[in-house]
Amino acid sequence: MINLIIMAKCLSSICMVNHVVEGDFLRGIIAMPARRALEKEKINSLEKLSDYSEKEIMQLHGFGKNAMGKLKTYMKENHVSFKN
Repeated sequence: MINLIIMAKCLSSICMVNHVVEGDFLRGIIAMPARRALEKEKINSLEKLSDYSEKEIMQLHGFGKNAMGKLKTYMKENHVSFKN
């Protein structure tokens, strides 16, 4: 029984590492309307986000100053920036 519990815990951690849940990009960082705006544009990674300018992202429906401020802070922490 204990072996099954240990195996289940190991498998769940492996699944969490290998399985990216759609819509989880920036979860807990910015609000859902802003996340949906990025999802609609197929922006699902910081790498793709760095291909856009701050002005282009601000034009998306669902993005405002609050979301942009949080996003810029998160990007800075991860050494990523918007294109110029």
